[in-house]
Amino acid sequence: MDTLYVPATTTQSVNPPCLQRYLQMRTHTHSLIAPLTPEDMVVQSMPDASPVKWHLAHTTWFFETFILSQMHDYQVFDPAFGYLFNSYYEALGPRQPRAQRGLLTRPSLEAVLSYRRYVDDHMSVFLSSDLSPEVTGLLELGLAHEEQHQELLCMDVLHLLAQSPLKPAYNPRWPNVEAGRRGRFTRIDGGLVEIGADNDGFAFDNERPRHKVWLEPFEIADRLVTNGEWLEFMADGGYQRADLWLSDGWAMVLAQQWDSPMYWQSEGAHWQVMSLRGLQPLQPDAPVTHISYYEAAAFAVWKGARLPTEAEWEHACLSGALEQAHDVAWQWTNSAYLPYPGFTPGTGAVGEYNGKFMSGQMVLRGGASVTPKGHARPTYRNFFGPDKRWLFSGLRLARDFKPNRFKDSEFAADVIAGLSATPKSLSPKYFYDAAGSDLFEAICELPEYYPTRTETALLQKTAPDIAAHIPSGAALIEFGSGASAKTKIMLDAAPQISAYVPIDISVDALDGATARLKAGYPQLDIQPVAGDFTARVDLPDTVRNRPKVGFFPGSTIGNFSHDAAIAFLMSAREVLGAGSQLIVGVDMVKDEATLHAAYDDAQGVTAAFNKNLLTRINRELDGDFDVDSFDHLAVWNPDRMRIEMHLVSRKDQTVHALGQTFGFTKGERFHTENSHKFTVASFTRLATAAGWTISDQWISPAPEFAVFRLLPGQATD
Repeated sequence: MDTLYVPATTTQSVNPPCLQRYLQMRTHTHSLIAPLTPEDMVVQSMPDASPVKWHLAHTTWFFETFILSQMHDYQVFDPAFGYLFNSYYEALGPRQPRAQRGLLTRPSLEAVLSYRRYVDDHMSVFLSSDLSPEVTGLLELGLAHEEQHQELLCMDVLHLLAQSPLKPAYNPRWPNVEAGRRGRFTRIDGGLVEIGADNDGFAFDNERPRHKVWLEPFEIADRLVTNGEWLEFMADGGYQRADLWLSDGWAMVLAQQWDSPMYWQSEGAHWQVMSLRGLQPLQPDAPVTHISYYEAAAFAVWKGARLPTEAEWEHACLSGALEQAHDVAWQWTNSAYLPYPGFTPGTGAVGEYNGKFMSGQMVLRGGASVTPKGHARPTYRNFFGPDKRWLFSGLRLARDFKPNRFKDSEFAADVIAGLSATPKSLSPKYFYDAAGSDLFEAICELPEYYPTRTETALLQKTAPDIAAHIPSGAALIEFGSGASAKTKIMLDAAPQISAYVPIDISVDALDGATARLKAGYPQLDIQPVAGDFTARVDLPDTVRNRPKVGFFPGSTIGNFSHDAAIAFLMSAREVLGAGSQLIVGVDMVKDEATLHAAYDDAQGVTAAFNKNLLTRINRELDGDFDVDSFDHLAVWNPDRMRIEMHLVSRKDQTVHALGQTFGFTKGERFHTENSHKFTVASFTRLATAAGWTISDQWISPAPEFAVFRLLPGQATD
């Protein structure tokens, strides 16, 4: 706009308090439209949004209709405006259909601004007189109503500008939401509490009456979920996994092809977000916004948590437990928008303000970066349909309080021990959650990662020789089966195998592999065992009396220390029993350049696999690791003949997990995996120490990989 209209009465040196508040609020609305062109203000970008011009007129119509009409000599500005700018008040007659507000090219913008001047001038006179309690109440409602439309105006403008291929900024200097740490759960005792607004001060009718609610003990995150956490959800297939979603939500994902929050767009490997500042790079540490209730609920399920109820949110807020409560994003709760016990709507047309919408909506609490200052309060009940995303909405997590949540978790115990040790380390078996298993399968497809294709080629060549030693009716026992990718080679070469027992720590990997193999081998008796194959496992009763062939491909033996490898081989000998055999894949020592490329690929897949361990700690153990604050490192240790993988802290930092604090100095390493390489002599010594003898061996051309067939022998020291 070329000029900005400011009510003339703001120049008065002394105004009654009600008039001052009115004029300040109206002036703020005009400051919000200052960056816009007249063309920006007439367009309606979707049925849920309204043109800016309509917002300007509707908020003015509210004061004219509910306050000025009480003046006996007041003449309405234009009788037609009652039809054009009524929103949903049935008691006041018909109105322009909501989805067609963008068709109102007339009246012009200048006519609407004239309408605002006319009403402001009359309101200035009216508010300078003595006001009845009834009028004061209507004025408070009108002020709050226009503040709501100030926020809606920002929402609608952002949606409008996001439709433009130019992605223009509404205001390049619009403040950024401050980034920060990830949230941590805080315990709230609960009990019999009171929620809702009391009778002092202004509140909407849906915030009353104040009433008692019983809350079980719960935990609630002190901060909102971040963009970085949402990226982890997406990387773990959050928008592809129907098991995480409510039925209606999954239908929306499929129908609308959701794959990220609203206003996100990818630029190669990077994400950008459309904001009131224009298109901006995604800030991983900033809170995620513009998500629906369905998305928030799915994320909570993925995180092993839930959304708070509105009573939990309000009680936690009033207890001082919440950061980012009112100035970042409205927060979805798990509460349907329903009346409080004893709720009574107001009389007359204003009684339609909230009560008529108490169906099919979900409650949001808090406030957003676009919420006018002072508008929000702990008792405020915002509400939208569960599919809506154009509002400034985010989420904080909650969960039921369980005092022994991690008591029996081996993962939790090992993480505490590993992060408390010097140097810090953790077993590589924890790499293989669902996302980790998928990433490892991707690693196996990389051009640099020779072990998989070299071993696969070697197995295909030698499988007939191996199969010749497998008796009829044998059970194939695979330790650390993963996706069972190499299993088919053995099954095809040895159709006499009657049963297959995959053993893996990842239930997701087991389920997927079992389903695929059952489809291809319908006569095969498949008996998956979920568990840590490095410990003693019990085989299914149906295979105990069959001849058994152990299968341990992939050079996983190289991930063990010398002593742990011997312990595993001894355990496998006991599990398989007398008369068994064990087929083991072993990577051989080779040049450092080949090894380094295999464990630090150019595409960064191995780095993502390594860092996913931190993501898993964050998700499952209340961690707050900043994944981007660690670098992947793979180094060759010639003295121990192994590749070592580490996560290296990029700065001095403090992280939390399981309610404990752990410090990292800049450059400190977190040791996550060893991959030992062998010679024939070194592996022979290892097998012999565990009570096996090498019956056969097959070694590929460079890069060398070996397959050994072991038979039970006598353990040596």
